[in-house]
Amino acid sequence: MINYNDKIFRAASNTPNGETSSETVFHYKQEGNILTASYQGGKIVCGQLLGLVDDKGKIDMRYHQINDRGELMTGMCQSIPEMLANGKIRLHETWQWTSGDQSKGTSMLEEE
Repeated sequence: MINYNDKIFRAASNTPNGETSSETVFHYKQEGNILTASYQGGKIVCGQLLGLVDDKGKIDMRYHQINDRGELMTGMCQSIPEMLANGKIRLHETWQWTSGDQSKGTSMLEEE
């Protein structure tokens, strides 16, 4: 299992219906297979996520955030890790809003 504890990720890409950007920074914590994170930056004033990590490092998570318009947004996401040559992790994400328009998207996070 990949241990994400104390790792920092930054959004590298996102579909237009998402709210994360290169200004969004995620601070991951992990105990056992339970993952939590806080994040902010860009359009996101404050965000939190809660997830479960499987034995291959895949994350099944739920998230909620307050955007710069004062809206509370919620969603779910599946993240698949890719180990880079430099030892850092890239997360390939498929997500869906559970609030608002319920649309789906993809994004990528990269470990700093």
